[in-house]
Amino acid sequence: MGDSDLCYLPAHDLIRRFKAKSLSPVELLEALIARAEKVREPVNCLTYTHFDSAMAAARKAEARYARGARTRPLEGLPVAIKDESFIKGMPTSNGSLLMRDFVAEATSTVNARILRAGGIVHARTATPEFSCAGYTWSRLWGVTRNPWNRDYTPGGSSGGSGAALAAGLAPLATGSDIGGSIRIPASATGTVGYKPPYGRVPEDPPFNLDFYCHNGPMTRTVRDAILLQNVIAGPSETDVASLRPKLRLPVEYKPVRGWKIAWSMDMGLFEVDDEVQRNTKAALDVFRELGAETVEVTLDWPKDVRSAGLGYLSQIFGAYLGKSVEGHEADLTDYARHFVELGRGARPEAFVHSLEVVGAMYASFGPMMAKHDLFICPTLVVPAVPAEYNQARDTFQVNGREVDPILGWAMTLPFNMLSRCPVLSVPSGRAKNGVPTGIQLVGRTYRDADVFRAGLAYETALGGWFTGQAARPAI
Repeated sequence: MGDSDLCYLPAHDLIRRFKAKSLSPVELLEALIARAEKVREPVNCLTYTHFDSAMAAARKAEARYARGARTRPLEGLPVAIKDESFIKGMPTSNGSLLMRDFVAEATSTVNARILRAGGIVHARTATPEFSCAGYTWSRLWGVTRNPWNRDYTPGGSSGGSGAALAAGLAPLATGSDIGGSIRIPASATGTVGYKPPYGRVPEDPPFNLDFYCHNGPMTRTVRDAILLQNVIAGPSETDVASLRPKLRLPVEYKPVRGWKIAWSMDMGLFEVDDEVQRNTKAALDVFRELGAETVEVTLDWPKDVRSAGLGYLSQIFGAYLGKSVEGHEADLTDYARHFVELGRGARPEAFVHSLEVVGAMYASFGPMMAKHDLFICPTLVVPAVPAEYNQARDTFQVNGREVDPILGWAMTLPFNMLSRCPVLSVPSGRAKNGVPTGIQLVGRTYRDADVFRAGLAYETALGGWFTGQAARPAI
């Protein structure tokens, strides 16, 4: 097996090989480091790398497997961690010049769980500044590019994680999602991203109290998403909003034959590119071939869903950011500064209105879902936006119509608003420009297993992704 094939092996397969002693964690990490040196510059998806400490951890894991000792769920698996959360004694930049010298004094709960489970942090992944964009570039780290087509973004804000997975730099990665930041890069990079229901995975204060905010796994396979989700989920003594009891997802599921699946191409709110529509319809065909019934539905949602959602984010995230960077605005990217300005201009009644809109959304979505097992829609309305896109100054058109430059091209924010619904983004195909497209599998509130049951059936029917050279980026 060549190093390239080794770098794309699924995490669950790597664990099996470690246990069979046909592969060691050291051999895997050596291949990933060599791969990183090759593609790091053209893709630019990694910030800090910790190869020396990771190699020391890999040797310890190798010894555990060699002597047949009891191993942990992620024993010896490299995990790329978004450069947003904390690991004690290690730098975290949040993609900002303001944090270039910051070293964490504590470890975020999600990262602590990954480390306790035997995961090895070999690299941190790039984000837009303070994670406030659906693309990934910053003044500190430069432009992160999509491995499938470097003219385009891998999405954001967990864009570095999506790009690292697609480029074969890690079998597992972490993301966070406040407006689509896991699902946007999953779609744009042809990977799998999961936004759990609010409270399922702990978050650091104060954003553990923001119901739009979710930590979740990013992987190349649905089965690997289950593996990582089972490690990071569960109640935490530091997060009052974390759910009890811990939900452990099974790895085997019954077929979806007989399911009734609702779908909408635009949710009555979005312009959707023809190639995205084509690939979404092809994905629906797969579910029909699996024996599910698909039913197109009309969502009776207020027309100001997106503006209400952005109004909420301005109140919570924009205001928090404005307080954090006060006096240092000149060092910010213009898109981060624009978000700060939105926060400072936000009014309390806009916050209340956003809650009213969520209530109106679920008043129709909840009863509709009671009659269906799943809801499907595209993740993005276009494959991706340009790599150097800037929501603070650029306009964007879809089908000849101008859309809101802040996430008007992503269909993710409504499900941060309906935050108790689990959402799994999986690939639906590729566009002519080579950039992947994705679909969102949306479940009923707190029914996590339903989206994984559907996702695993879909992935199995397609034979998986990244399974050979032709199914991987040419970098």
